[in-house]
Amino acid sequence: MASNKSSKALLGAAFLMATSAVGPGFLTQTTVFTQQLATSFGFIILISVVIDLCVQFNIWQIVTVSGKHAQDLANELFPGLGYLLALLIVIGGLAFNIGNVAGAGLGIEAMTGIPVATGAVISAAMAIGIFLFKEAGKAMDSFSKILGLIMIGLILYIAFTSNPPFAEAIHHTFIPEKFDPVSTLTLVGGTVGGYISFAGAHRLLDSGFKGETALPQVNRGAATGILLTAVIRYFLFLATLGIILTGAQINPENPTASVFENAGGQLGRQMFGLMIWSAAITSVVGAAYTSISFLKSFHPLLEKYQTYLTILFILISTSIFLLVGKPVKVLIFVGTLNGFVLPVALIILLIASRKSRLMGSYKHPLLLQIAGWLVVLVLFGLSVKLF
Repeated sequence: MASNKSSKALLGAAFLMATSAVGPGFLTQTTVFTQQLATSFGFIILISVVIDLCVQFNIWQIVTVSGKHAQDLANELFPGLGYLLALLIVIGGLAFNIGNVAGAGLGIEAMTGIPVATGAVISAAMAIGIFLFKEAGKAMDSFSKILGLIMIGLILYIAFTSNPPFAEAIHHTFIPEKFDPVSTLTLVGGTVGGYISFAGAHRLLDSGFKGETALPQVNRGAATGILLTAVIRYFLFLATLGIILTGAQINPENPTASVFENAGGQLGRQMFGLMIWSAAITSVVGAAYTSISFLKSFHPLLEKYQTYLTILFILISTSIFLLVGKPVKVLIFVGTLNGFVLPVALIILLIASRKSRLMGSYKHPLLLQIAGWLVVLVLFGLSVKLF
């Protein structure tokens, strides 16, 4: 029974991470970059998966073995560092959440014709409802799993009906014709940047996974989360590729909707609505939960009222969206921004992993450390190329 309970928590953490990553920004980025790079975008996805795995294994292992949330680990490493990390994560999470709320509104509009703003408010109310459950953690896990599976099913259907050139796409996934550092940084930022890689790690910690004995399960959860995200990304890439190669016009205001409409007509548009709503609402939940998990340990009152803080976070995101409006460019920019936050967070945890006063007798694997520092160098290198 305990094993079944831990398996559910593990899968819940993996789906929370994956569905946090697969938001409206993820869908928009994938569609826009497939338009720019065609079959070579598969190579960018492959690189991002390798980088994501290195990041995820490092962060999940260090956080769960230490038994401390990332901000507490950072504060113990150097006083004040945890506050800086929390600030970066919360700002990134809030920016992402504005786009997530907007995406939920777009999804409801595509399915029902209800105005985007009204759809956004309805979705925000549903997300808040999850946190009002007595067992909010379990409700969040189940919600992420169900909608995650719906997303995978919808994308598989669109990918196979759009008839993409599978052989050419797979060939250029390993031997690309062109490369773009901006899309690589944005993709990594949108998959494990900012709050996203901490979503699953903090969820595991809150579910009771701590210490070295939990490592086999933690690694399984980390790999599952990234591979789920990679499957969704790759099939969305194939679906977009198939549509673009027919010469279809893609609407820059809502590129992913164009892909679904071209593949399935009016039904395709409604499928897009369900897809982007599922992606957005799970990301609203993931961003709110994770951002507040970075604040709650700073004061007993924050811990006590974390549910109300999470609800407030969702209300602020929704209010800003209702005031500001269209976020397609913001969604891509925020992915890039979170790509900058990632190396900072990774550096802090990699240094912390070598301190016995924080990690006890645990020795963080040398290969993971090397991989982690290589990722930091690659991300900084890509960042330099942007300027």
